Amino acid sequence: QVQLVESGGGLVQAGGSLRFSCAVSGSIFSINTMIWYRQALGKQREVVAGITGGGSANYAGSVKGRFTISKDNAKNTVYQQMNSLKPEDEAVYYCYAIVSLAAGTRESYWGQGTQVAVSS
Repeated sequence: QVQLVESGGGLVQAGGSLRFSCAVSGSIFSINTMIWYRQALGKQREVVAGITGGGSANYAGSVKGRFTISKDNAKNTVYQQMNSLKPEDEAVYYCYAIVSLAAGTRESYWGQGTQVAVSS
């Protein structure tokens, strides 16, 4: 059974940094795309950053230059380094993965979410 296991997050002062990870556990053929979403209290879930199987990364304008998404193919893990955090970055962050369980298949999975709190 495939699961996404998130770790990291927590409380940080504005201007500080956090790093968290999302590991794909279970038997898969390949990872197509991994995306970080976030959902602030009372707001809709939004895309933060994504990275393709080939390593191409994209970012929301609000985090570009401050957040970095990366991956370790050997560990089936994606990371998000968040620097210069602002109070508006406070949210629950979710990992989302599109994977192939076998050649030619596509399945998607969500992580459990990890809370990021930023104090001003």
